[in-house]
Amino acid sequence: MPLRARQRCHAALTGLAVLTFSLALAGPAAAGAPVDGARAADTWNEVGSDRADPLTESQGLASVEVPAGSPNRYTGIGTIPLGLSTRGWNHVGDPDASYDGHYVEPYQRDDGNTKMFRVQAPDGSWSEYVHTLSPGEALNNSWSALSPDGQWMLAGEWGTMNRLLVFPTPGVNPATSPSANLPQVATVRLDHAVRDVQGCDFLDATTLLCSSDDPDGTLFGITKPLLRIDLSAAPNGTADVSGHVTALRQLPLRSACSGDFESEGIDYDRRTGTLRVIVVSPGFCVLTDSKTYRFTRS
Repeated sequence: MPLRARQRCHAALTGLAVLTFSLALAGPAAAGAPVDGARAADTWNEVGSDRADPLTESQGLASVEVPAGSPNRYTGIGTIPLGLSTRGWNHVGDPDASYDGHYVEPYQRDDGNTKMFRVQAPDGSWSEYVHTLSPGEALNNSWSALSPDGQWMLAGEWGTMNRLLVFPTPGVNPATSPSANLPQVATVRLDHAVRDVQGCDFLDATTLLCSSDDPDGTLFGITKPLLRIDLSAAPNGTADVSGHVTALRQLPLRSACSGDFESEGIDYDRRTGTLRVIVVSPGFCVLTDSKTYRFTRS
């Protein structure tokens, strides 16, 4: 999320003191946008939702398989450790976890030429991996997505982009070290531009599902699309791969308030076949009816 969007979230959170009034003034919920079936390569049907807490569940989410029985993880303004924010790491994006239990959170700051990935190992210990920006790379660090083999991590940039970035997975790939720069090793070159991608997750070794916060709708004919990216090959860190982009549907945009929604992180849980996407509500309703929507495939 860029600075302007982050400021919008911070401003909304100051409304906690007037939450009672916002509830009293709330009108009827807006109807969800229709699905364009002709656009879909496969269909993801909404099956439920849960309230997304604006402080701790408004940026991203990840399902963790190891250890068994681990709860789902979420990120938000309130999950940033004080020690990180005082060092300038004031935004956390959409995290992901490897199948062996390594958990990775992407961080950004408002200045400088680095972004950071914070990793929790299965034993509970934390480490930090800093990446120095490549020429032309955007400063923001919206999301991380770990390949099914655990060795490679994809990340993305804000704005209108024709690529995704490939890194060795910090803390998992033996070529990484907290004491060394985390290098970009390859690129996913997209056949269609994407805008304001807030999260991606692997469906399988060569398929990504991504949430876009595109407010314009000119790229695919809908705003806030759920995207599918089919890769020409599984990322291996030695060569670029291409990605074919398809818009599957518009994400749900329902709230008691009118205004600008914000789509956030995404997670696919292979154990249950459940896709989850966070959508933050407009205005004061960020506090009351922001949702994590659940989908299953048909």
